[in-house]
Amino acid sequence: MSSPTLLLTLLLLHLHPHLSFQLLQQSQSHALWRIHLLLSFPPTSPFHSPDPCAAEPTPSLTLVCYQDNLTQLHISGLSGDLPPLPPGFSTASFFSALTAFPGLKVLSLVGVGFGGPLPGYVGQLSSLEILNLSSNALSGMIPREVWLLRGLQTIVLDNNRFEGEVPGWFSMFPSLAVLSLRNNSFRGSLPDSVSSMVMLRVLALSQNNLSGHVPNLQKLSNLQVLDLEGNRFGPHFPSLSTRLVTLVISKNRFSLGLPEELNSFYQLEKFDASSNHFVGPFLPKLLSLPSMRYVDVGGNKFFGKLMENMSCSPELGFVNLSSNLLSGELPGCLKSEGKDNMIVLYGNNCFSNHEQGQHPPVFCQNAALAVDVEPSKRMNHTRLARFKPEVAFGIVGGILGLVSAVALASVAIMRLNCKKVSEHPPPARIITENISTMPTAKMLSDARHISLTMKMGAKIPPYRTFTLEELINSTNGFEHFSLIGQGSNWQVYRANGADGSPFMIRSLQMRKKRSPQYYMPVIERVSKLRHAHLLSSLGHCFECHSDDSSNVLKVHLIFEFAANGTLRDHISGKPSGKPLSWIQRIAAMTEVAKGIQFLHTGIVPGVFSNEVSITDVLLDHNLQAKVSKYNIPLLAEECGRKAKEWSVSQRARGSASSRVKGNDKGDIFDIGVILLELVVGRPIKSHDEICLLRDLIKVGLNADDAARRSIIDPAITKDCSDESLRTTMGICARCLSIEDADKPSVEDVLWNLQFATQVQDSFRQDSRNSRDSSSVSSYQEV
Repeated sequence: MSSPTLLLTLLLLHLHPHLSFQLLQQSQSHALWRIHLLLSFPPTSPFHSPDPCAAEPTPSLTLVCYQDNLTQLHISGLSGDLPPLPPGFSTASFFSALTAFPGLKVLSLVGVGFGGPLPGYVGQLSSLEILNLSSNALSGMIPREVWLLRGLQTIVLDNNRFEGEVPGWFSMFPSLAVLSLRNNSFRGSLPDSVSSMVMLRVLALSQNNLSGHVPNLQKLSNLQVLDLEGNRFGPHFPSLSTRLVTLVISKNRFSLGLPEELNSFYQLEKFDASSNHFVGPFLPKLLSLPSMRYVDVGGNKFFGKLMENMSCSPELGFVNLSSNLLSGELPGCLKSEGKDNMIVLYGNNCFSNHEQGQHPPVFCQNAALAVDVEPSKRMNHTRLARFKPEVAFGIVGGILGLVSAVALASVAIMRLNCKKVSEHPPPARIITENISTMPTAKMLSDARHISLTMKMGAKIPPYRTFTLEELINSTNGFEHFSLIGQGSNWQVYRANGADGSPFMIRSLQMRKKRSPQYYMPVIERVSKLRHAHLLSSLGHCFECHSDDSSNVLKVHLIFEFAANGTLRDHISGKPSGKPLSWIQRIAAMTEVAKGIQFLHTGIVPGVFSNEVSITDVLLDHNLQAKVSKYNIPLLAEECGRKAKEWSVSQRARGSASSRVKGNDKGDIFDIGVILLELVVGRPIKSHDEICLLRDLIKVGLNADDAARRSIIDPAITKDCSDESLRTTMGICARCLSIEDADKPSVEDVLWNLQFATQVQDSFRQDSRNSRDSSSVSSYQEV
């Protein structure tokens, strides 16, 4: 720093004595003020706070301190409220100021507007573990000084203008788990040293100018995401670990064929090899891999005959076979009947059903012969059969909103609301006789937690049959002001009982004429959705056709009303302006797990695959969490295409999760996603985010306390004990495991959350006692 600048800084500190921050060393206080001046932050920013470490984070700036050191610095221009860089701004001066923070572990500078080469000063941040400089205009080669940061675990340099070759010395970082260099101008081949980066979990190199062969990545057993899209790699298919979850090699120059070893990639969820030059037989087994959700091989020259009776993965949501040379029958598992949530593209082939624009069969036969009989091609295929597969990259991303048809059933129950006709009421006597307000003997014998459920649910009013007049009076004739949600054939109303107590009515227009008795079995199940941590059912009502009292026009279901919005709202601080504390978050998660546990064990048979996201967890007036989504196929056949599209969009808007039908593992994954959002304190909306954050959580478990706290929501950094945090992060990582066998049971989740609560309570008590002792000592001294 020049002498005039230094004098100006010292003068400003003198004029603003509150800026000599109490919780930071003096040199770091000066450096923060210098950064404040360089970036022209407004006076209201945390930089200008008397205690920046305790200042509330803003969308553009977050500071995290531990003891007397700054450990995290997050600056983001994506929110739109970051001031523009002043004229004459120097990126080198900014990074020079950062060298005053020897304890800095996380540096995230996203969309700030930095340009020019990355200054070598970055190499002096010796404690750095996470470096995110994405969405700037940094250019030139990555400076070799980065090599000095041996503790780096995550490097994200996406959306810049870096050029030159990918440095081979990346392999010198012993703990590097995430390397993302997407959308830059890197050229040349990928260094062979990548083969030795055994800790790597995510390798994302899409949209660069890389070319040549891909090094052998079979030994990278931790690698889950490989993204090579939009380069010039090829022609040989890479050798890869069979543990990949996402493999994206689209828009490259891969040719020849696919190795049969791909059929053993049992964890693969996304495979995108579109827009290459592949020639050879298609591997139909790719469609039946147990975890497969997304397959795109469009724009190649795959040939072969598919069979109508071949099987597909139950998780499959997107398939693109278009613009190949495939023939035969489109497999029945890919046909659209009853599968509105699946997208299947197969045009420009020779399938026999002639839909989506098919060529005549002779077109594919002649083209396949032309590419198959050439001796040179046969030699290449023989060579390929001996060639073991390499790495393919996948950005675990975005299409998981197209989840399974199970979501339709869960949304169906969310949309139903019950009415009953006053002039021609359905047989109320039959209804009330068949709906029990208490658990049956079978439930008592089969449900392990029913006694606890009854104890906890004692304050829920008895389930009963409502009359249409009650519902009309409670909504003032179903007036528009009572409407809080609607679709093509369903509405949700807020209602008030005669005593003023609120409840919710879910109404569904029936598409077919059926008697009330037809709906009784599913109403029986709905009536048992009663638990302290479920949005419990209170009753139902049938509204019949005015000209035919024996058939139901509408079904109305009555549920509790939760007045405090969603759990996500209270993480962001949206309703009250103050986010939930750490102990409140653990309590809410414990309540969610208890609700899921009841769904699995308290109803006979159990209710699984509920696809619960954080927006499906509602909070009542006491901030008690209630799960509002359950997979009961309530009148699912009445839900038309619009309702199904609503289901898919709702799921895409929430979180993406793994679906495991018939057991509890899908719900365990969803618990993990909710818990992850509670820990990091921000919305998670894609599977890619889940995987990246899961990897960070796993890295944090093996790091020190400061590194762990660099990952979590700054609002709870000072609030939680290390043991409570480690316990919660550990069970979160297990819930998000790739292997179902590694996922915990609901009981395991509850035990860990309760333990985290106990150690947190002990920590709070110890802190309180310590403060009391300090107060007594101070009083005695006085």
